[in-house]
Amino acid sequence: MAKAQLTISSRNYSSWSLRGWLLCRLAGLDFDEVQVSIDDPDARAELLLLSPSFLVPCLTDEGVTIWDTWSIAEYLAERFPQAGLLPAPVAARAHCRSVSGEMHSGFHNLRSALPLNLKNRFPGFKVWAGAQPDIDRIAAIWRDCLATYGGPFLFGVRPTVADAMYAPVCGRFTSYDVALAPVEAGYCRAIMDWAPMREWIAAAAREPDELDELDVEF
Repeated sequence: MAKAQLTISSRNYSSWSLRGWLLCRLAGLDFDEVQVSIDDPDARAELLLLSPSFLVPCLTDEGVTIWDTWSIAEYLAERFPQAGLLPAPVAARAHCRSVSGEMHSGFHNLRSALPLNLKNRFPGFKVWAGAQPDIDRIAAIWRDCLATYGGPFLFGVRPTVADAMYAPVCGRFTSYDVALAPVEAGYCRAIMDWAPMREWIAAAAREPDELDELDVEF
């Protein structure tokens, strides 16, 4: 059987590629990476939120092809149950699915106002008013999970699907200098210092490609 393959696009700009890659790392999957250039029209449309669907990341494993990030999460959780991508208790597992699904399908104003841009920092960035409710809701989710399960990750001592889903948000909050209360700020720092996240960010910094539409200017 051929080795698993994960197709991603820009490490700097693609939040969905980051999520898919983190999920594969959490699962312990041995995989090769294939990176699509941002000059590819479909990849560019996805990054600019102009595509009706997202085809990257795309995981091919054991003859199965999965191109939706949530579907990748569910597939890996089933294939590698020992990896703990979903919490073991039924109630916690349902909670994890709920907050992960909310990230997967929502927060559109946040995505538009604070596009992922890991290489750059925008101190004092003024957040568009339409995005603030999304930020507030995410902060509430983090507070609730950390209080319920004790941290340092959203569902306890081990990272889960939920942390992979919200990791790009931590990148956004860091890049755009989003003000957070101490608990949420501590979680954000922990994710940014998480070894797989540091590895991804270091690789993003080495990417030469730039997408002018996503480089915020003042």
